[in-house]
Amino acid sequence: MAVNILQAGLNLRVWNRTRDRAAGLTERGAYVAADPADAVLGADLIVTMLWDADSVAGVVEPLTTGVSAGAIWVQMSTVGVDGCERLAGLARELGLTFVDAPVLGSKKAADDGLLTVIASGPPGVEDRCASLFNAVGGRTLWVGEAGAASGLKLVVNAWVLSVLEGIAESITLAQGLGLDPRLFLQAIDGGAMDAPYVKLKGTAMIESQYAVAFSVDGAAKDAGLILAAAESAGVTMEFAAVGRKRLEEASAAGHGASDMAAIFLADRRTSG
Repeated sequence: MAVNILQAGLNLRVWNRTRDRAAGLTERGAYVAADPADAVLGADLIVTMLWDADSVAGVVEPLTTGVSAGAIWVQMSTVGVDGCERLAGLARELGLTFVDAPVLGSKKAADDGLLTVIASGPPGVEDRCASLFNAVGGRTLWVGEAGAASGLKLVVNAWVLSVLEGIAESITLAQGLGLDPRLFLQAIDGGAMDAPYVKLKGTAMIESQYAVAFSVDGAAKDAGLILAAAESAGVTMEFAAVGRKRLEEASAAGHGASDMAAIFLADRRTSG
């Protein structure tokens, strides 16, 4: 995302908790800051992209100096509904305009600048965020007040998780019945049930290719956010609960840093 911001001709000051990961951006034109306060100095837009609400809050809470009056905080991490509300409160304390803008897409989409940005915030901020969103994404969907975007991100991730587990179960059943699991992909090819994502992750499972686009541990974290949001909303998410269990099993088996297609490696044997 940082590379694409630079390629769009935008000025960028960047800070990473692991400094070595940001060092290579210097030769591309970024200023690598010594700390978060240095990174936001004079910035019109402050972007956070970290693991969860705790890590975001830990970086932003100390920013009592250096923040420009009228700056917009574009919070792009996946933090869930409660996490978004917490960070919006922090923005108010710091005098920042808060834009909730998680993204859809894996590593390749990020590399290619083709993420989908789901954005929500107060009226009138769209134009000020457009250059950033156009740099990192192929499409921006504005969905209302801050918090709505984080909610929609969980809705989409719940669907992704159910599809991922469904692919894994179909392949597992094919193998259990003594069938070549590739027949599953051939059977749905070109039909209403087919989708590029099914072929992508199904092929990865069948061929045991787990180069990470989005990790098992990241998906498990997001599954927890989905279930927390569902509980707050008073709805049941049985697929998400099963998906999180399988992801945690895959992680416990040593696959936490592998692509989330490694959900297939969770134990699905019956006790009988």
